Amino acid sequence: MRKWSGQVLAILACALLSGCLGDSPSVVDGADWPGYGGPVDEAHYSPLKEIDTGNAAKLGLAWYHDIDVGPSSLSAPVAVDGVLYFAAGYSVVHAMDAATGKELWRYDPEAPKAAGHKLRAAWGSRGIAYANGLIFTGTIDGRLIAIDAKTGKPRWSAMTIEPDDSRYITGAPWVFGDKVAIGHGGADFGPVRGYVTAYDQKTGKQVWRFHTVPGNPADGFENKAMEMAAKTWTGEWWKYGGGGTAWNAMAYDPKYNRIYIGVGNGAPWNQKIRSPEGGDNLFLCSIIALDADTGEYVWHYQTNPGETWDFNSAMDIELAELDIDDKKREVLLHAPKNGFFYVLDRETGKLISAEKIVPVNWADRIDVETGRPVERPEARYPAGKATIVYPSPYGAHNVEAMSFNPGTGLVYIPVLDQGRAYTDPSGPLAEWKHLDGQRLSVGTGTPPADLKPRPASSALLAWDPARQREVWRRPYPGMRGGGGTATTAGNLLLQGRAAGEFTVMAADTGKVLWSFDAQTAVMAQPITYLAGGKQYITVIAGSRFQGAAGLEREWNYYTQQWRVLTFALGGTAKLPPAERVDIPIAEDPAFKVLPSRASLGETVYAQRCSICHGPTALSGGASPDLLRSAMPLNFEAMKTVLREGILIERGMPRFEELSDEEIVGLQHFIRKRAREMQAADPRASVSRGHNEGQ
Repeated sequence: MRKWSGQVLAILACALLSGCLGDSPSVVDGADWPGYGGPVDEAHYSPLKEIDTGNAAKLGLAWYHDIDVGPSSLSAPVAVDGVLYFAAGYSVVHAMDAATGKELWRYDPEAPKAAGHKLRAAWGSRGIAYANGLIFTGTIDGRLIAIDAKTGKPRWSAMTIEPDDSRYITGAPWVFGDKVAIGHGGADFGPVRGYVTAYDQKTGKQVWRFHTVPGNPADGFENKAMEMAAKTWTGEWWKYGGGGTAWNAMAYDPKYNRIYIGVGNGAPWNQKIRSPEGGDNLFLCSIIALDADTGEYVWHYQTNPGETWDFNSAMDIELAELDIDDKKREVLLHAPKNGFFYVLDRETGKLISAEKIVPVNWADRIDVETGRPVERPEARYPAGKATIVYPSPYGAHNVEAMSFNPGTGLVYIPVLDQGRAYTDPSGPLAEWKHLDGQRLSVGTGTPPADLKPRPASSALLAWDPARQREVWRRPYPGMRGGGGTATTAGNLLLQGRAAGEFTVMAADTGKVLWSFDAQTAVMAQPITYLAGGKQYITVIAGSRFQGAAGLEREWNYYTQQWRVLTFALGGTAKLPPAERVDIPIAEDPAFKVLPSRASLGETVYAQRCSICHGPTALSGGASPDLLRSAMPLNFEAMKTVLREGILIERGMPRFEELSDEEIVGLQHFIRKRAREMQAADPRASVSRGHNEGQ
């Protein structure tokens, strides 16, 4: 007789009573992987065990599919009833026969044509969801679309954001009962007030909306939660939007019929601007529990009161049952950007424990009695004093999924150890304004050039959440060396790596059992499922690094092939041979770099280009490396791409507001960086281009 865990029984009961699993009850035994968080407890965990530590070495490639759309493939697929679904690029959804890789249908919402300036956010889709015969996807222009899972035809489309605002969607929808919920991003680009909206799965009609930060008190409050939250803000925060976008993780809890929302950072980051007299600024950087039927507030836990570093809590929210102090506790597991690992009581939202998982200097500890951090005052970069803070805005844990295995009792977290120097922007803070035109606009300044953090590193961390201690750690090269994880009842831990490997490890020890050369970075989380009664593992391979990741050789946008990779025991398929080609730095010795023009170009680049092409103008593979491109040597070519937008369909935004002087400045800055790169590494080869700068 099959013995179910208490968590699985709760899900099964929910399915029988309310239909929360839609028409796919096989999710209970792990045959399907219908949503971003996996089949059980949003934990990226599968109860499947046909593939285990004893036979993992016999894995092989079953099939692969070349992805022909961009700009990003950091996307989690789903699998239901033998069909694999995934989104690539700007939410182009594909359906594949999960056993053979045959494409069944493709749906393109043509988001770049509708996105306008929202393309400047530079992301594709991180995931999709399945329920009741429908595939749900969000688009960068703000639509939530329901697609017929059998035909690929759209059933309905709902615009979830306001016209001409800075909001956009890159995250996965969350399905529960007869509803589908979606959040949005955008707080780093303009005056945005965050919210999450739930829609009826069948009709697309809005059921409820919950704002994550309060609006202008003069307009009244939507509910008592917003009235409570407004008391924790100061100044005229609503003029800055406030932020609090729920752009990534959520979790559905069938036992309590709640949806947990992971809330992002403030807009702008710098609290001294948006809330000048301080305050907790609810519900920034919080987990909020809402009634799944009504969207009404139940409880919240705030990881960073008055947050000012971009330490958002939009990372994974996973559910578990743990033995803590000889007592079974139903808990919520969370590793946000701020460097602490949190265990919360799911029923009450009260903190059970929190400990550091990487070096942290913004706080000494989290006080368990109050649930609040014991901060170091200097970390808030007081006026006139720049400060290096650990972690950086990339966080101790970012979007690469962590996973929890109830068999080992361990959480597997891709962690980063990196700092960032913070300081206030120049000029009076009261006069600060968001930049126009959807440009990065976060309210921090340029720190002194000699104030630099130590070199960044990364690792895969196996963490015992019940005892809040490290069990093992696998270091990786570079600042983001490991991708998202998944784990199984076969004692397996699945993870891709930035260096190009996809690995299967023993979940209890971290021992590598099998690896595969994916020929590009593998940063998306894997999934596992049954098709035709056989267990498969699928992951999407494709670099998502905007900037250099610190690898020995960074991935090149033009020479890597992004793919869907599917593995099974005895798989015999082979990838075509691939040779990593070094593309030389483009140069024209006759191009004379003028410091004044390069300085202007550096400002333009930071505000408009860095999010795609890398903060130091060295790309990590998600977009072309401008140092190695001949295009910046040609003024007319630059003008055509930037002002006329001839590459919009390939994901390159239009910047029609740029003047000739600013475009020339970009040319000079890019040449300056190219020559700095050559000076730092004399081995860097050079190609010659024709100088048409001004």
